[in-house]
Amino acid sequence: MNPKHMTSQWDQIKGRAKAIWNELADNDFRKADGSVDKLHSIIEERFGDSREAIRAKLDKFRLK
Repeated sequence: MNPKHMTSQWDQIKGRAKAIWNELADNDFRKADGSVDKLHSIIEERFGDSREAIRAKLDKFRLK
């Protein structure tokens, strides 16, 4: 996968996550450092959602 596509995909995921969990801060995304797994861990810790619930919410939001 080329870096431009990865950046675009990360930007989409960040946008969806920010729309769902609007308390996420830029610092949370910096901590995730482009890693979806790290972002899931941050959301799990801050909001108590399970990884399965996080994935489902992100997928559902994408389909809207």
